[in-house]
Parts: sequence; C-alpha cells; structure tokens
Amino acid sequence: MLANPMNIPPVSIATAKAALIEQYAEAVLRRRATMLWGPRGVGKSSVVRQVAEHFGVPLVDLRLTTIEPVDIRGAIYADEVQAKTVWFPPEFLPTAEQPAGILFLDELTAADQRLQISAYSLILDRKVGHYRLPDGWMVVAAGNASFHGAVSHDMGTALADRMFHFNVQSLIDAFLSHAVAMGFAPEVMAYLKVRPDKLDDTQAQLAADHLVGASPRGWEDISNVLKSGLSESAQRVFVQGRIGAANAAEFFGVLRELKSGTDVVRLLAARPGEETAALLPATLDGLYGLVYGLLAASTDAERMARALQIIEQLPDTRGSVPLPIREAQTLAMELLLQRALEQGLETAVLDSPAYQRYAAQRHG
Repeated sequence: MLANPMNIPPVSIATAKAALIEQYAEAVLRRRATMLWGPRGVGKSSVVRQVAEHFGVPLVDLRLTTIEPVDIRGAIYADEVQAKTVWFPPEFLPTAEQPAGILFLDELTAADQRLQISAYSLILDRKVGHYRLPDGWMVVAAGNASFHGAVSHDMGTALADRMFHFNVQSLIDAFLSHAVAMGFAPEVMAYLKVRPDKLDDTQAQLAADHLVGASPRGWEDISNVLKSGLSESAQRVFVQGRIGAANAAEFFGVLRELKSGTDVVRLLAARPGEETAALLPATLDGLYGLVYGLLAASTDAERMARALQIIEQLPDTRGSVPLPIREAQTLAMELLLQRALEQGLETAVLDSPAYQRYAAQRHG
C-alpha cells in the first residue's frame, strides 16, 4: 500500500479548524464542500461543531450510518391536484428561514451506498430532489479511508474532484495543547509526551488484527478514568478495555514510576534549595510527570509562584541519565504562564523572581 494514498499532507485538527473558519468566512469558498479524512477519535466531528459555535450559526449534524436514504431525499407523496407524485424534504434540512449554517455529513464513506447517492447530490449540486440548500450554508463531510482500519467505501475521482480534502492526523503537540485546555489527567499528558507513538496505534492494531487499541478519543476516556473515584483494580480493567492489554501494561508501568518518582504535593510543600533538589525526579517519565503535575496543581497564586521556583531548580536534578532539562523548563514555564492568563493569576507569574530570571535568560 502507498504510504500516502490520498496524496495530501497531514494536518493537525487545530490546523483543520483554522482553515474551516477561514473557508466559512469567504462566501465563494463556503459553497465548495470540504472532506475531513482521518482515523477514529482524532476530533473531526467536534471541530465542525466548534466552527459553527465560532460563528454562532446552526449546525445540522447527520450521522449517515444511522439514517436511511429516504431520510435525506424525503417522503414521496401523491398530489391529486397535480396528478403527480412529489417529494417532501425532511424537516432537519435547513430552509430559507435559516440562511446560513453548516451541514455536516459524518461517516460519509461508511454509509450505505444508496444513501451516499443522496449525500453526493448535496455535495455536488447542493440539492436533492426538489430541495435546494440555501446559499449561505457550507457542507462539510467526514469519514475514514480503508487504510484507517474502518468500514469504508471507495470515493470516486469525480466526487473527490468537487471537494477540498484535509488529511487530519493525530499530531502530538496539537493533542497535548487540547489536553491541557481540557484539563486531562497529568499522568496521561506526561505519558504521551514521552511516548507520542502511543497516541494512535491504529496501524499496529491492524497489523496484529486486534479489535481494541489506543486513539486520541481513547486517551480522553483514560483521563476520565484516572480522575474518577474508581479503585485501582477497576481503573486497570477500564484502561485495558479501552486501549488494549499491551498498551495498558506499559501505561501502568509508567504510572507506577510517576507515583514513586514524582511527589508534587511534597515538592510544593518543600523549602527551596536542598530540600527541593532531593525530591526532583531522576527519570524522563518523572520529569514530564512533574511538569504536568505542577500545571494541574497550580490553582492559586501561592502554588503558581511555588511551581515556578521548582521549575527553576530542575537543573539540580541528581539523576544518572541525562535529561532534557532546558526543554522541560521551557515547556513548563510556557504552560504555567498560559494557565495563569486563563485563571487571572498572571501577576503571580510576572512578579515571580524565578520567572523573571527565566525570561531574562531567554532574551539575554
């Protein structure tokens, strides 16, 4: 199989969102449909919803695997006055009273091929039967290709030639930014920072003929499991059942190391200097566990200021293995400043001597 059979470069979900926002803002481009290709759980559906929310316009979300062809084309009715049969369009399709919005055709490539014919009419001609989509509406479709490991019908070149195509992939930096914004469990973020290949292992899953594997949506569920009140034994069952046995075994191995090597609570309570240095992590997993753990714990000005002191002391780490200390410091300082701006704690950062020294070194 070709490495990139779609012949388009991958983009992050954040890049796809920004592009869709700009497309919607251009009246001419809005009339051309866009197809989002990508593996399960990458966020195709949620990003379309976010674009509609950005503009404050209605979103009609059609999951094509759950409806019948007549649901789009409408019901047929015998008009005795005209002595003809006519089609009544379905109520969920937008009317002239809704002049602008987004029509989302999800799971397009997995839908019944009879249904695809009606969907393609909306994509190609912006109409189906006697129904016509209002000019202000943009059509966005989404689906998986066969090499994503999902049920998929081939798309012909004639249809493909009438759409913009985005090859949306799980890029680790974009995912971690999303995870920070959504308040994921710090253990999940630390694990994926060190093992970005585990964000989505669809290809390995397919090669091994396994049903369950890791995906971005799966890691969101794992975060929720870790943040829940479940017992450790129940957590293990749920994690195994969400990302597979091998992935779960590796994840829990790292989790044990994080818990034993990084005690954020003790570090926050420790005095700067020798007492802090003695508690700093000595492994790569522990290092990023500390970064994301401090981020989660920095909920007030006092803890924010103390977290900055701890990050400044990272070069005092006493591990026997070289660690990317400067990279971790930069990441931590940027994340803490971002969190402070979100929570109205920017004064705690800007007045911090630790942050001032860091900023002076960066610009010195």
